[in-house]
Amino acid sequence: MTFSVKQRLQDGKTVMCLALGPIIHHKMIQMAAQQGGYHAIWIDLEHPQIPHNDVEVLCLACRSVGLDSFVRMAPTDYASIMRPMEAGCGGVLTAQIHSVADARQVVEWAKYPPMGVRGLFGGNYECQWGAKPPAEFIEEANANRWVGIQIETLGALDTVEEIARLEGVDHIFVGPGDLSVALGVPGDSLHEKCVQALERISKAAKDAGISWGVLPRSREHAETCRQLGCQLFAISGDVIAFKLGLQQLAATYDNCFGAD
Repeated sequence: MTFSVKQRLQDGKTVMCLALGPIIHHKMIQMAAQQGGYHAIWIDLEHPQIPHNDVEVLCLACRSVGLDSFVRMAPTDYASIMRPMEAGCGGVLTAQIHSVADARQVVEWAKYPPMGVRGLFGGNYECQWGAKPPAEFIEEANANRWVGIQIETLGALDTVEEIARLEGVDHIFVGPGDLSVALGVPGDSLHEKCVQALERISKAAKDAGISWGVLPRSREHAETCRQLGCQLFAISGDVIAFKLGLQQLAATYDNCFGAD
């Protein structure tokens, strides 16, 4: 399997992804791929409730059109980390991290021994349905699976340097909405406090030799992050993309059919 997100980030390239969750469907993944410009699909399990069988279909849809996928979730338990990877996603992005211990637990759940505590099960796509010898598969999975940690709480921000240096953490990701709330400036992602946080996160990633990403709130926000070395951009979500499409349609036909 090819994990394009991890490889592109390691190669210093930009990753553009589309976040899907509230109105997700495998046809939307096909549409995104055919539209072009995207490298991966973010499947959101933190807020929407998506059954595991649907996650497997979504990952399959991504593979069918040459897109990588990763699942974002709150790491509430071992299964929440392990099962999406068994479904065939390229990695996991974990929200609501409050400490180094939280981040370390994610890595342990995501990795097989000796790096972690993940249990081996060969009856899934990730393990090629038992076709690959366990020793070979474990080595490849530990090396190739992408683990991202969101920096959006004061606890995570205060320890971002330590989190970035943890073995097994490939990426740190800024959740700008929650981070702005934590910093006391809700929604103002370009407030001085938020920009200072971005600068600290950027330096932590650079010093640790890993990448960082963001869900940009505007073009200016994206450009600010890009100047600080950000590589991964989740430029929109399904709800926002649909809303913008509706607005554009309404604007296209504005005043075309009369006042009523």
